[in-house]
Parts: sequence; structure tokens; C-alpha cells
Amino acid sequence: MNNFITQLDTANRQLEATHINNEIKAAKRKFLSLVQPNQYVGEVYSLSYETALVMIHDHHRREVGGIPSLSFLIATRIPISWIETQSNANLENFDHRREDASIILLRVMDAARLPSDDEALRIRVQSAQNISGEPDLHWDSSQAMDSKTHHVLSFAGVQCRVIGTFFLDADEANTIPQLKFGSDISNYYPNQGLKVYKPNEAALEAIVNYRTIETSEPSRPVNIGQIRYASTNRNFQGVADVPFAINPADLLDQKTALFGMTRTGKSNTTKVMLASVFDLRYSDAEQTESEDQSVKRIGQVVFDPNGEYANENDQNVALTNLWKLRSTFGDQNDVVVYGATRPAHDPNRALIRMNFLEDENLQIGKEIIDFSTEHNTSQYMRAFRQVVFIPPDQNDQSATTRYRRRVLVYRTLLVRGGFDPPRNDASLRSTRRLFNQGLLNAMSSSTGDNATEYQSAARILANPNPAWGQLFTAFEALNRFIKDRSSGYAAFDQAYINRPDGSGEQWADADLLRLLEMYAWPNGMRQIGAASEQHSNETSGDYADQIYEHLCNGKLVIVDQSIGNPQVNKSAADRIMWAIFRGQQAKFREGITGENFPRILVYVEEAHNILPAGTDMNLQDVWVRAAKEGAKYHIGMVYITQEVSSIQRNILKNTANWFIGHLNNSDETKELRKFYDFADFEGSILRAQDKGFLRVKTMSNPFVVPVQVNRFVIDASNEG
Repeated sequence: MNNFITQLDTANRQLEATHINNEIKAAKRKFLSLVQPNQYVGEVYSLSYETALVMIHDHHRREVGGIPSLSFLIATRIPISWIETQSNANLENFDHRREDASIILLRVMDAARLPSDDEALRIRVQSAQNISGEPDLHWDSSQAMDSKTHHVLSFAGVQCRVIGTFFLDADEANTIPQLKFGSDISNYYPNQGLKVYKPNEAALEAIVNYRTIETSEPSRPVNIGQIRYASTNRNFQGVADVPFAINPADLLDQKTALFGMTRTGKSNTTKVMLASVFDLRYSDAEQTESEDQSVKRIGQVVFDPNGEYANENDQNVALTNLWKLRSTFGDQNDVVVYGATRPAHDPNRALIRMNFLEDENLQIGKEIIDFSTEHNTSQYMRAFRQVVFIPPDQNDQSATTRYRRRVLVYRTLLVRGGFDPPRNDASLRSTRRLFNQGLLNAMSSSTGDNATEYQSAARILANPNPAWGQLFTAFEALNRFIKDRSSGYAAFDQAYINRPDGSGEQWADADLLRLLEMYAWPNGMRQIGAASEQHSNETSGDYADQIYEHLCNGKLVIVDQSIGNPQVNKSAADRIMWAIFRGQQAKFREGITGENFPRILVYVEEAHNILPAGTDMNLQDVWVRAAKEGAKYHIGMVYITQEVSSIQRNILKNTANWFIGHLNNSDETKELRKFYDFADFEGSILRAQDKGFLRVKTMSNPFVVPVQVNRFVIDASNEG
């Protein structure tokens, strides 16, 4: 019996050893497949920690379809025989721990001089002179240059940037060596040569889609385009069909920048990114929601200043039908659109409006008005923004009366500014017990130039339910009456203060005076009225809270801001962002973790209109705070604009993902040079104006990759 157990144990160990050995061979085979023997192009003749100089012959250059600027090359000392004959014996003998058992990734930057270049130039000029005037001959033809000279002159130097090193390594937790990448080289020997290859197709796909960061987030790479080295993109170069993928998890909790001139494909790229995150809610296997860990509902909100995400047209694919990407299992309710109006094609659109006159919305509406008038620094507007509407203790009758009085003055101001009152608004206009009889008597008995105006106002305020227009006239007069030293108000107020059962306070508190002062400034009233675009007398509740609730439920929310005052639209975006930030902050403080903590991704189109300017160093701005603190609150942000310099530097410094299209001036590219290895692409970014041609650096991708992004389409007949 003991022998049987021993034999069984030995057999199990042998099986396990065989399995491990096979996995080690598979890892080595995967690593060696990065080198393609038929893609040989030349030799490294000079190497440093930052650059490599490569000698290439025209014959090899032609065989591999050319070597474009900014293309990837690989350099290695691994013998070609190991790569071509990957027998089990060879794989077992291949020691991946050797120092030279590695592959160096290079990026082509420019031509490099060879020692023989001056002589080569002299010969080329002489040959060109010899065939001058012969239209059918070139100076490199056999009639003008002998074959040996032609061969020698076909060598040229190429300068490359050292990007990093691919190698195999095993850690303590795993005996199977894993393909790894380091963003440098650990050593170099000036007198050791390296063979250089141009990776194509399968090898290039493995290189550009390598990810360095292990994450527990939903990891489902999504192809967004193909590798593209240059504006001159020709199929025979062998890279036109090499796919490039992003991991949507890179966007979660991180800042993502998308820069490029108008009409270079920014919105299309945004839709591709957004769709990749939206698709995480479906299981690959079942195309439906499941308990699979790879499935994740991410709340996404898009601030859409041009209406291109919310509205379909000939040039634009809207996101309102994004749920149709999985037509069988998609849920139309997963996409919610908010707007200032309800267009004919979308009669059920939610309104980004609220009833400013309702009791529960008074302070919320006041904050919206405060946001929209921040640019006005006049004294009366600064005083107006100091007023808040926080209901007092109802048991305090005096405080309640003062509060109701301020509310009536404020509501009248709003109605005058263009905020439509509800149809049944009698209770909102009530003056019952709000105006002291002594005040009304003082106004009625007033003499002087404005006596008639004061007397008329007293009659209006004595009416328990005057009209809104009457109230406005009365409050205009009341403001003048209080400030008029000859009106009799001062005597009334002194008697009010000294009354036996009184509190010793003046009749008019500071906030009431601030509100009444607004009646003297028509321009201030007009600026308040600009926020009426966000008011509706038919709605209830706060749209910012509603949007945040949708996001917590993992829905896509599109905020159509194509209609409305830009300043008001910014204030609305700020309010929504504050609702998101404070809501997530509260969940963080409550200790909510894991799946119960919602993930939210915010997309800001035309970000220069909403985010603080590059020179604005207000660190308390909600967008700056979200950029600096958003990761711990699970808030990610994608900002899209034309200029790098238009974004506040604190936001740029906290950006992990970059998608860069064409920029047309060096001021912007100089700003971009500060980040990662975009300096390599400065010339290309300035020159190449091709739509959808981007340079991409994501959090888990260790280097910038040039990509032609796919066109975004929604085809319900082709699920996924």
C-alpha cells in the first residue's frame, strides 16, 4: 500500500513537473516570437542608454516595406538559429536569465551619419553630373554607377531612441517566467553588436499591446484602431492591419486628455472610448449582464456643448443609441439625455431645469444664480451673493417671519427677471403678517417728493395677495423709502428697536437690505434673469441630484448644452460636478467599499469653456479638486479640447492617459514635450493633419503608440 502511494505521489510530481516545463517552453516561445528573422534590417553600431545608431542597407529596407520615421525596431543578440528552430531541446537550452537574452525596443527618429558619408556624397554628386540631361537615367543606375559602388553606398545610418527592454523573468510567486518590459536598458557594451529587425503583424501587435500594470479592475482590451507610423501610410509597409487596443480600466479613476485641432477626430475618439467603458456591463460569453468579475457598470456623464453626442445628423453618430451595441440584451434605460428643451425627435428628454421658486429649491437655485454671476464683481452683486436661504427653527416666530419676508422679496426679483411662476402661485405671493403695521403707517403718512410712491407701496403691501408686478413696484419703493432720510423710516425703525417686547433688532436685517438693493440695479436683474434658462415651473427636485443617482446606477448621462447662455451652462456643469464630487466624498467618509462604491467617468467636451484656465491657480475649483482627489473617490475625467495650454497645470500634472491629434503651433507642442515621450512626436503632431491619427499613451501602456483610430459606428445588426 505504501509503495502504491509513493508511486502515485511520484507520478503526480512528474506530471506537475512536465506541466511546468511545458509552460516554461510556451513562455520562451512567446518571447522569441517577437523576433522575426525575415524582418532583418541591419546592425547596431553604437549604443548608449538613450540612443542607438543602426546601419541599414537599402536592400533590407526594401524587403521589409520601408522604415518610416517613428516606426518601431527591435535589437537583440539572440541567435537567429534559436528563433528559427524552436525545438524542445533548443527551448530547454535557451537560458532566459542571461544578460544578452533580451530584446531592446527602439523608435526610429532620424537619419544618422556614417564615417563614409562625405565620400558617398562626393560619389553621388559626381554620378549625378555624369547623367545630367539624360531624362531616362538616374545617377544610381548601372550605366552611371558600378554594382560594387552601388552596394557600398546603399548603407545608411538611422538614429533611434531606446524605449526599453523586453525580457523573461520569474518572481517568487510564480516559477513560470513572464514576459516583462522595462522602460530603459540595464547595461550596454560598446563593442558588442546587435541585430536589428522591423517587427510586423503578430510581433508588432504583441509589442504595442503589451501592458505593464497588473490590475484587479475589469480588464477587457478593446481594439480602437490600427498602428500608423506616418501621414504617408502605405499598405505594403506591413503595419496597416496591426490592431491597437486600450484597456478601459485605464480610464477609471484617472484623468485622460484628448487634444487636437477642430475636425481631427476628437469626438469620434471620445465615443470609441466611451463605448468601450459602456460595454463592460456585458459578459463576453453571454452578451448580457452577469455576476462575472469582468462585468462592471460604470456611470458616465458627457457634457455636450455642441449637441453632437445627444443628436443624430448627417455628420454625426449620436450616443443615444449606444445601448444597441448589444441589441439583444441592451437596455434603452441605460442611456439618459438631459437638455434645456425637448426637441421633436426626443420628446421624453429630461430637462436640465428646476423650479427656482419652490421652497426646497430656493438655496439650490440661488447657488446656480451665484455661479452664473461670479464674473460680476460690483458691490451690489457681491452683497447679493452673500444671501443664503436656510430655513430657521419654526418655533422661532420672529426669525421665521424675517425669513419669509426675504423669500418674498427674492421670489419677486426672480419673477421680474423672467422666472415663470407656477399657475397656482397665490401662496407664493402672500404678504400676511410680513409687513409691520407701523411701517405701513409710516409709508402712508410720508411727505415729500416721493410720498405718492410710498403711499401706493403701503397699499400694495397691505393687500394679503398682490400681483407679482405690484410687489415689484412696492419693493422698489420700499428700498428707496428705507434709504430716504426724509421718508420717516428712520423714526419708525428707532421706535421698532425700542419697543418694550422687541428683540432690539432693526426691522430690516442685512440680507433683506441686500435683496432690496437689487431693485435699484436693472443690470443686476438682467444678469439674474440669465439663469432663467435653467428654470421650469413644471418640474420638481434637483437635476444635479437626479443625474448623480443615474450615475450611481451605472447609466450613461448626456447633458446637451448646445442651447443656452455659456455662463449659465458652465454654472450647470459646475453644479453637476459638485453633486458628483460631494456624493462620492460622502460615500468615502461612510466607509463604503468594493462593488457598493460607484465608479463615475466624466467627459468634458470643449473643456476650455468649463475647466479653469491654464493660468487660473484656484485650487478650490471643483474641477481641480476632482483632478487632484478624484482617484480616491472613484471619479475619472476625460477632457477634450484644442489646446494643451488652455488646461490648468494641476490638472495636466495629474493626467495618466493621453490621446494627441494634430496641433498646429509649436507653443502647444512645447507644452506637450513636458509629458512622457511626446517630444519624439513633436514634428509629426505639427505636420500630420489626418483625421483620427493620434499618438496614444495610456496608464498601462509603457510608451507612446501612433494609432489610426477607427470610425465610431452603432450597427445593431452586428452585436458588440
